[in-house]
Amino acid sequence: MSDAALRIYNTLTRSREEFVPIDGKNVRMYVCGPTVYDFAHIGNARPAIVFDVLFRLLRHLYGEEHVTYVRNITDVDDKINARALRDCGADIEAGRLSLNEAIRRVTEKTNTQYQKDVLALGCLPPTHQPRATDFVQRADGKTDMIGLIQILIQRGHAYEAAGEVLFDTASMGDYGQLSKRPLDEQQAGARVEVDSHKRNPGDFVLWKLSSPEEPGWGSPWGRGRPGWHIECSAMSAAYLGEVFDIHGGGLDLIFPHHENEIAQSRCAHGTATMANYWMHNGFLQVEGRKMSKSDGNFVTIHELLETEKFGGRTWPGEVLRLAMLMTHYREPIDFAVRKLEEAENTLRKWKRAADLADGSDEQVPSAVLDALDDDLGTYQAFQVLSRLAADAVSDRNAAAQLRAGLAFLGFDLSVASVDEAAIAQSVAERLAFIAAKNWAEGDRIRDELLAQGIQLKDGKDAVTGERVTTWEVKR
Repeated sequence: MSDAALRIYNTLTRSREEFVPIDGKNVRMYVCGPTVYDFAHIGNARPAIVFDVLFRLLRHLYGEEHVTYVRNITDVDDKINARALRDCGADIEAGRLSLNEAIRRVTEKTNTQYQKDVLALGCLPPTHQPRATDFVQRADGKTDMIGLIQILIQRGHAYEAAGEVLFDTASMGDYGQLSKRPLDEQQAGARVEVDSHKRNPGDFVLWKLSSPEEPGWGSPWGRGRPGWHIECSAMSAAYLGEVFDIHGGGLDLIFPHHENEIAQSRCAHGTATMANYWMHNGFLQVEGRKMSKSDGNFVTIHELLETEKFGGRTWPGEVLRLAMLMTHYREPIDFAVRKLEEAENTLRKWKRAADLADGSDEQVPSAVLDALDDDLGTYQAFQVLSRLAADAVSDRNAAAQLRAGLAFLGFDLSVASVDEAAIAQSVAERLAFIAAKNWAEGDRIRDELLAQGIQLKDGKDAVTGERVTTWEVKR
């Protein structure tokens, strides 16, 4: 463990605090991931990049083996459910597909694209990427959504009404601490609509019944599906425990999502907090305007990487990464073509200077680490890199430090060799899991390979009709 003092801005206290983990040998962080209904937009890229930098820093401070990073995949949502019913309804009714398998089929494309996108942005794979659908009800008895809802009812924090289970916000005396909004100003804020049967205006849905035409899970309250907020309470507890160190996400999630996560988790577990530190990245605009499909400035990561929609050209993932990190993570960012051009020119100069290194190993510059220790001061860290780049012509040690600093911040300056035999073995193992209908393990292997830059493509043999899998190196 490093003696460096990491200070971060804690949204819960509205102050910058020294980070003191619950256990320095088990540092735990949870970050809300994407809803894989559609391809991830550029706003989704910001938390992925910001918390990847924090993940890298925590691993440096406490050791790779002592840091656990969980970023969830939301694959349960009324829009996703409706699409699963539309696309796979006949197979579900005939028993050829379970609901989870149908939803997984619908979300497979978007989740695969998301993994590909964040890989291109230079992000390390989190320690765990759980899917919400795997945590509605778990046969192994571990933390799941239905179990948490049962506990909340038993403890008087939730109630049934009109086919729903709702969280009773009035049962929690200090509800609203994160957002600092009085209880009488709160709104339901759930993805599943709530009607007038609520006891209090701020009560939010934990469980909602499904009609025969809608996908659903069996529960003590009837066949239904969960509300939005309960999923993160279940997944974070399963992997990180009832209280953990850091919870992160976008500024837009403070209310209602994170506020309601805290309420559920604290009331279910009887704890004073859910996470000790809450971190939120700022909003993102595109060319000075709020991103909106109706305004025509809605841009996905995929479009930036592989189409010419933005600025008439494609953009390398490392350029997108640098453009995001040039602004402090808590500040609003205007994502514009000129910003990408600035990032590209800067990165080109840095790489040219880093190539002057004499090949000797160099540690990450202490000034870079000092900047990051001060609430992820990436802008200040980049100033250090710029000075090193200027000195690199006459100082090969400066070039080596620059190279080390760039690598630490997620800018890959080398191309790793490919172990074809290991890939072939992983592909074979995945096919065996798929044949056994163990979709979770099959997905795990695919995601691990994608994190290494190996993209799989499934198809059928033209002669035998058997499933075959090919692969290619994406970086």
